[in-house]
Amino acid sequence: MGYDEKLALYKTAVSKCKAFDLKGKTMPYTSANGHMFSQLNKKGELGIRFSQQVQERYMVEWSSGHFLSYGAKMRGYVLVPERFWDDLDAMATFLQEGYEYVMSLDPK
Repeated sequence: MGYDEKLALYKTAVSKCKAFDLKGKTMPYTSANGHMFSQLNKKGELGIRFSQQVQERYMVEWSSGHFLSYGAKMRGYVLVPERFWDDLDAMATFLQEGYEYVMSLDPK
């Protein structure tokens, strides 16, 4: 699956969530409360930000790791496995979970 197809799917997953919108022209992302909580990198990989406990759980459950953007490890982000590109309802649920996490943080 190529970048453009993943971008279209990311847009669809975000559109299922009414509390936030997709932002960014060259680097698509979502943010709320002054905090970014998801991003699609140039490789077409999706990372979502979660609390430390949730990160650790999903890395094990998903057999995944940290999300990289521009070669740098994004602290707090988990790389979403390829299998979730076929389940946009699950992806929307994870995006909503990331949103709720950043809404619990102090605003920037």
